[in-house]
Amino acid sequence: MRLDKFLFFARLTKTRSLAQKIVRGGHIRLNGQPVSNNHADVAPGSVITLPLHGAVHVIRVEAIPNRRGPAAEAREHYRELTTPQPIDGASATF
Repeated sequence: MRLDKFLFFARLTKTRSLAQKIVRGGHIRLNGQPVSNNHADVAPGSVITLPLHGAVHVIRVEAIPNRRGPAAEAREHYRELTTPQPIDGASATF
């Protein structure tokens, strides 16, 4: 599944265009590698590092969602690997 679509379906971003903006900005790492293309492939077991709400989140993809469902359903598709770490000078509020 495309990275931007996963972020939107998993309810990590409010809109798909916001997910695309974050990815294009080079703010995301996929399996430790910087990613700047929206079509990067996400699969179960992928580790995504991304800035959200003034903190850095590290998540592991548990399953690929078929749709953008309710929040409780969306949370079943990923697991937080660490507690979110505040971004110094938290000016990025994605």
